[in-house]
Amino acid sequence: MRSLLASFCLLAVLCARAPAADLSFTRVWLQWRKADSFQSLYEYRTARELTGKWVMLRSQPDERTGLYFLVRVENPGAPVRGAVFFVRVVTPDATETKVFTFPADVRAGSWVFGIGLTGKDWAGEHVQPVAWEVELQSPDGRVLARKTSFLWEKPGR
Repeated sequence: MRSLLASFCLLAVLCARAPAADLSFTRVWLQWRKADSFQSLYEYRTARELTGKWVMLRSQPDERTGLYFLVRVENPGAPVRGAVFFVRVVTPDATETKVFTFPADVRAGSWVFGIGLTGKDWAGEHVQPVAWEVELQSPDGRVLARKTSFLWEKPGR
């Protein structure tokens, strides 16, 4: 009986210390979007952008045309308030990495964040980044999720 009780207690301790499912990026893809692709009948009638389960973040909030990093975030845990997305890109015309930050609250569940390098922050429709990294950090600076392009991982970075 004692060994059964000891086994049960050990199992309870192990289960309590098991890490919860972590927040993750299930997919990151790039897409050029023109401003008119965001317009809808809903917006025409209400003057508010229709987003659904999307969260739109833009480097130039008043500009919609640009290169978007579409990031599907799976958050099985509690909401993360005060998180920050970091988008780092190397462009064809520069050797220095450009860094953009986007504060965001990450709600529980599955959400797509449209992180746009818009307006003067991106050169144009036919310009693709040489390498990129998208990282989500908690308010205390801990990395919650990270995804990079193939070339970002090459030696020398």
